[in-house]
Amino acid sequence: MFPLFSFVLHTGVDGQYQRYLKVFLKKKFECICEGVAKAGKKTFLYEIYTELFITEGKTREVNDEHEVRRIEAASWKQNRAGTTIRPEDIFKPPRGRDQIRTVMTMGVAGIGKTVLTQKFTLDWAKGRTNQNIQFIFPFTFRELNVLKTELSLVGLIHKHFKPIRDAGIHSFEDFQVLFILDGLDESRLSLNNNKILTDVTESTSVDVLLTNLISGKLLPKALLWITTRPAAANKIPDDCQQGAAGRRPESPRR
Repeated sequence: MFPLFSFVLHTGVDGQYQRYLKVFLKKKFECICEGVAKAGKKTFLYEIYTELFITEGKTREVNDEHEVRRIEAASWKQNRAGTTIRPEDIFKPPRGRDQIRTVMTMGVAGIGKTVLTQKFTLDWAKGRTNQNIQFIFPFTFRELNVLKTELSLVGLIHKHFKPIRDAGIHSFEDFQVLFILDGLDESRLSLNNNKILTDVTESTSVDVLLTNLISGKLLPKALLWITTRPAAANKIPDDCQQGAAGRRPESPRR
C-alpha cells in the first residue's frame, strides 16, 4: 500500500498542459446523450445529474443476485447501513484508516456508475473539487478491449489524451494521477497474469499493462477508480486488491 502524494501545479509547462487537459475533458463530458440525441441538441450533464447514495463496502464481495430483481427490490429507508460517502470524497479515507489508492465502485446496470465518474471528472476539470489531483485519465473497458497492438502506459495515455502527447510528458512519477477504468463487467481482457511491469515506457499487451497498473507494480503512487456490476467484481484477482476500498452507489436519491 502506498501513501498519496500531492503536488500542486502553479506555473510552467506542466501547469499549462494541465489546463489544456481540463479543457479537453470539459468538452468530452459536459454534455451527455439521453436516448436518441437530436441533431444540434445538447443535454448538459449538470442539468440531468442525479445524486447517488454511495456506501462503503467490501471490495471482494461478489453479488450474484439477479440485477433486475435487485433494482425492483431497492427502496429508500430512513436508516441505511454503512457509511455514506460524497462523490467528491470518494478517495478520502475514513478517520483512522490508511490512505486509499484504489476504489472499486459496484452497482447494478443503469444506476449511474459511468455518469458518476464523468461528473467527478467534470468537477475536477472545472476546478471545483479534488485539485490535489494533477491529471485524470478516464478510460472505458469498451475502448480498451479493442486495442490489439502492444503499447506502453505512456503510449496509452498519449493515444487517448492529445494535450499530454503534445506536452511530451513521458513520466508521471512526480504527479498525482488518477486513472478511471469504467465498466469492468464489459472487459474481455485477462487480468490474471504474472508478468511484472514497472517501466511506464515499456510496451506490452493491454492486459499485462492493466494488471500491473491495478496491482500497483506500475506507477504505484497513482490513484485508481474501477466501476463494475457486482457480479463482475471477481475479475480483479485477490492479489491486485490490496489496499482497495469498495464503494457502492445504492440507488438515486429521491
